[in-house]
Amino acid sequence: MKLEVITPEANLFAGEAISVSLPGVDGIFQVLNNHAPIISTLKAGEMKVELSEFVNQGSLSEAVKLEGQNILRIEIKGGVAELFNNKLIVLAE
Repeated sequence: MKLEVITPEANLFAGEAISVSLPGVDGIFQVLNNHAPIISTLKAGEMKVELSEFVNQGSLSEAVKLEGQNILRIEIKGGVAELFNNKLIVLAE
């Protein structure tokens, strides 16, 4: 699925993901490819993204931490996530 993580200051990440775990207000939830459409509010916490291809830390924002070669961890203060037609957009603080 396509993933975009956007904050008011910058676009933190755009690329292809296999799975994304998000800190929803009712608990952590995960979305995968072909997941049903969803809109959810997010609380402060950590997003965990499993990428479909390897990335180089040098190409990432400072707010994005690379674990191994294909796992991203992004700390957010809250926001909104929308998944529709295999495109996940996270508007985060």
